[in-house]
Parts: sequence; structure tokens; C-alpha cells
Amino acid sequence: MGFDSSWDRQIMKKVAIIENIHSDGLDLLKNTPGYEHEIIDDTSEKNLINKLPNFDACTLRVSKLNSNILSKCENLKVISRHGVGYDNVDLGYIKKNNIALLITATANASAVAEHVISMILTICKSLSLYNKEVRDGNFKKNSNKIKTIELLNKTILIAGFGRIGKSLAKMCSGFNMIIKVYDPFVSKDTINLHNCTKVDSLDDSLRECDFLSVHMPLNSKTKNLINFQNLKKMKKNSIIINTARGGIINELDLHKALNENIIFGAGLDVFENEPIQKDNPLLKNDRVILSPHIATNTDECLSRMSIETTKNIIDFFENKIDKSMIVKI
Repeated sequence: MGFDSSWDRQIMKKVAIIENIHSDGLDLLKNTPGYEHEIIDDTSEKNLINKLPNFDACTLRVSKLNSNILSKCENLKVISRHGVGYDNVDLGYIKKNNIALLITATANASAVAEHVISMILTICKSLSLYNKEVRDGNFKKNSNKIKTIELLNKTILIAGFGRIGKSLAKMCSGFNMIIKVYDPFVSKDTINLHNCTKVDSLDDSLRECDFLSVHMPLNSKTKNLINFQNLKKMKKNSIIINTARGGIINELDLHKALNENIIFGAGLDVFENEPIQKDNPLLKNDRVILSPHIATNTDECLSRMSIETTKNIIDFFENKIDKSMIVKI
């Protein structure tokens, strides 16, 4: 799909910043002639319908842009995601109406991969339990009852091998882990170049892995991909991490598998409903580590993402956009 990004340089381009971003990205817009921006903090559908028709471009974090909103935005040429996922955008509408969708394809890989490693280590070393024991005055009283696991020579299955998956693989190699990759869209040669082994069957690989880290988009094929039937195939010492999208792992099934000692632990940064609902049983399950969809929220990553988000808009209108930043719909 081709986009007409030509424009009269004498006409100021108006950019809506839907939810504030790091000041480094805003400074780039301020210092680039021909652009002005406005921050929109009220992301209700009513307010977006009222405000967005005035803009040529917008940035987008976690707010939703549905067809009801987009149909009012006749001037909108491009949406620049502050991230890599785009399930909060009506893809059918923007494809039909030739609105470009851009992502920050290079900014967040290391931050998310580090978050995966931090969750793995927290669970493997039972750090939350040890921390509580010391604070409760028990020190080593119950230490022999708390199980811990090493990473050395353990097998991790990385489901999805984009930039984040590749960054994670490099980190795992530093722990001398065996790294397997499930991704039907990435060639064996590419995976081998990263010192990983390609697997063709997710089911068979789940039986063999000690760790599973999910890095897939959420769609009709990946919805509830990890369910109770799959979880039952895994080792009892296995650990699952999801920093991709909620809904790929069935949360009720995960809760059941943890309670029945089918797997050892889990770490979730994403949830089917965000914010997580108060009646979600995982909130009371001490065998899962939870974080509020913030794997990219390091100071360094937020700066990189904001710059890449606004630079993508500028490059789009300047006909300089890197093709890897354009979502092919």
C-alpha cells in the first residue's frame, strides 16, 4: 500500500500527542520547522472525536482509535505508535482510507528483554519470598522450604523472533542457556545466525522447555494460544513469561495450572483486560509476578521511543521513512 506523504512545506503540520510522551520526542518536534503539536490527555472517545479532526498526524500509546473516531478525522494521514503493538487501532478502517501506521521498531527491544530476564530471575531465585522472610524476622528459618532454580543449561523457548526475541536470545546466551525459537515467519538460517535452534511445533517444544517467553502479536490465531491443554504438557519446574499482549495466555487456565503445581511460576506484564480486573484470581496468586504493562518504561527506552515516534512522523512527511517502521496491513 502506498501513501501520499507529499505536502506543501509552507503549511504547518499539526501533530496530536495522544497521551504525553518523553520530552525528548517533543523537543524534536519543537525544533523541526513546519510542525506544531498539542498534547491530548483526555483520551475519551468523545474528546478524541472532538479534537482529532484538526490534526494531520497523531502519536498513540495505549488509547484506542476505532472507526467511530477515525471516521471523523478526514485530515489524518499517519498514526505513529509509541511501541510496536497495534491492536488498539482499527486496521480495516485505516487500510481502506489510506492512513499510514508506523511503529517504533528499534527502540524498545533491550528494555523488554531485560524485563523478561528480571522476571525469570525473580521467580527462579524466589526473591519475593526471601525478601518477605527477612522482613518478617524469619531470616533463614524457612529457607530450606523455598525452592530456587538455576538458569545454567536450561532450555528457553522464545515464541516470536522479532527484535525483542533476538535481544532476549543474546541475553540468555550469557547465562549459557539452550535457546529454541518458535516463529513460522522466520527462517531457520536467520535463527541459526543468532545461535538458536528453530522448532516447527509449539506443542512438542512446550514439553521440552524450562522457560517460555511470549513475543507474538495478539490476533485470531494467537488468542488463548497458551491454554490449559498446552500448560499440562509442560515440565513442573517450567516458568512462563508474557510481555507481549494479554489474551495470548488464558489467564484462568494459567491460574489453575499454577495452583495445581502443573508449572512452577509465571511473570505477566500484560493482561487480557487492562487495568487488570479486581476479581482476576491471579492478583491473589503468589506464584505469579505481575507488572502493569511497563516493560518499556526505563528512562532510556522512553526517551528512545518518544524520539522514534515523532521522528517517524517527520520522516513520513519528508518522504524519508524507514520501511521497517511501516506496518504492512
